[in-house]
Amino acid sequence: MSARGGGTAAAVLAAFVLAGCGLNVQSADLFVLTRSGQGAQLTELVSDGGTIRCNGRAARALPDPLLLQARQLASDLDKDAKAKLHIPTRPATVYTFTMKLQNGTISFPDTAGAQHPELARAEQFALQAQGACG
Repeated sequence: MSARGGGTAAAVLAAFVLAGCGLNVQSADLFVLTRSGQGAQLTELVSDGGTIRCNGRAARALPDPLLLQARQLASDLDKDAKAKLHIPTRPATVYTFTMKLQNGTISFPDTAGAQHPELARAEQFALQAQGACG
């Protein structure tokens, strides 16, 4: 075999190895959002690959607009996660939310959205994404 042919074979082999490695790559999780309180508890695991798992069930496709919202939420809440934001519940609280992000966990009542628009968007996301769960 010539040196040129050996180089080509090595390149083809390397391509197969790299392609095989890619089959097991999984996207990172953006966050786990848990809603508790009156009614049934809801847990949503949102993956950057465009899937959502609700209450431990099988992963389902997350519509692109919701995936974009989830990515933006993860970015917007990163500073709060690093600071481990915790807003105590108030007597008027119906639901309590916990979000586990890459850099920490935040918790807040449903009444916190009035002062923190990003938390209101997290609550809205939980409701909209629940529809994607089926």
